Amino acid sequence: MGRSTANDPGNMEKFRRGIIKDMSEGVLTIGFDGKIKFLNQAALHILDRREEDLVGRSFGGCFFEYEENDGFNQAILDAVYDRNSTHRRIVPYYTGTVTRQLNITTSFLREGEEKIGIIAVLSDISELVELRDAVKAMEKIRKLNEKLELRNELLSETFGRFLSDEIVRQLLDTPDGLALGGKKESLTVLMSDLRGFTVMSEQMEAQALVSMLNHYLGEMTEIIQKRNGTIIEFIGDGIMAIFGAPAPSDHHAADAVAAAVEMEAQMGKINQWNQERGYPMLEMGIGINTGDVIVGNIGSEKRTKYGVIGSHVNLCGRIESYTVGGQILIAPSTRQAILAPLQIKQEQEVFPKGVEKPVLLSQVTGIGEPYGISCEMEAEEPEQLEEPVPVLFYLIQSKHRDEQGKNGILTALSRQEAVLSTDWELHLFDNLQFSLYGENGEEGKVFCKVLSKQEQGWRIHFTSLPSGFEAWHENMRKGRP
Repeated sequence: MGRSTANDPGNMEKFRRGIIKDMSEGVLTIGFDGKIKFLNQAALHILDRREEDLVGRSFGGCFFEYEENDGFNQAILDAVYDRNSTHRRIVPYYTGTVTRQLNITTSFLREGEEKIGIIAVLSDISELVELRDAVKAMEKIRKLNEKLELRNELLSETFGRFLSDEIVRQLLDTPDGLALGGKKESLTVLMSDLRGFTVMSEQMEAQALVSMLNHYLGEMTEIIQKRNGTIIEFIGDGIMAIFGAPAPSDHHAADAVAAAVEMEAQMGKINQWNQERGYPMLEMGIGINTGDVIVGNIGSEKRTKYGVIGSHVNLCGRIESYTVGGQILIAPSTRQAILAPLQIKQEQEVFPKGVEKPVLLSQVTGIGEPYGISCEMEAEEPEQLEEPVPVLFYLIQSKHRDEQGKNGILTALSRQEAVLSTDWELHLFDNLQFSLYGENGEEGKVFCKVLSKQEQGWRIHFTSLPSGFEAWHENMRKGRP
């Protein structure tokens, strides 16, 4: 009988080649001796090689030219050396000009029941991988956008407590809006401070103190934001705000003064709110200055704040220190920058530390159109006491009390002010402290500031009063200190 085709290795090889010749997938056969036996046209195209350069040669000598093909080589060699299992892997393959993504599936090349090598089926799935990567990229972009939105919401919520919506948008929409750095800008700085708050903090329970302070700061923040101001920071009970940055403005000085007037005008409602809850009355002083400062994101990569620095910032702090409760003092530069009419109660020449020439401060009580607001309040004039009250007072310099006390007499008194007669020479804006004693002998410290010199003595304004002052005030008016 003749030999069957199925048992003839030569015919079997021809049979195999006939089947795979026209396959769209690449087919590569390798014997267990490591030599390449066959590649179809699709494999030659995928690998970008010529048949005469591969068939009959050792696989190891054909595809180790490029380091980029280490994964491809390892996938084929693993299949050759492992005669117990098939393999499937996706690896990059570099032709010398382009990199393709190949899906390699291996099975065994057999003659009858005997394994004589491997068959590797190669599929160029570059487009699928690109599509997969694109989908992953889109998913990654989507997640990044979600994180960005959350970040912007957080920043908006955080900045929004201090800035107007317009300013928040400017910071977030500008590519370098949150980058470290600053630039010189001409703007207006406002600083405010509550009088006697340190003493209050020692006398009030923490919860009540925080409630009172948060309500006050909330009211002030709303007014500052409404006037296009940017709150730089809260320093305890103090507020530091700027006008004219980061959103530029041609009328930042007027906006700042308008905000200050409205802030002082709002103190009546704030104190009514305090009174309803048994909280003490609050008084606030405000200083304003206009000039060139450095403004921007100041700090380090780990901690940054939007802030301002410069001599005009320091001067604003000095101006604020001259104020008493209910007073707004502005620098000459601020007054010159405002076109709207101002209500000026008085002018005072001061000599701030670090400034070579005296500065003429203006006490503002109102600003005209287009603002049209005023905070003018009639002060309670000190009434002449039936019996003068002797006091031992001390000068306060740089927050430290002089050791030597000075004798004086209170000749007139109101709830906010008094007239002090003394042989000692005082100066405008001197800070003083003296003690009052209750019926049971308890001591209460009174802090005050010198406002002016009168025929009867020095007019002083109380900046901090102890608890029980109302009773003491009534006794002093009746000549029973």
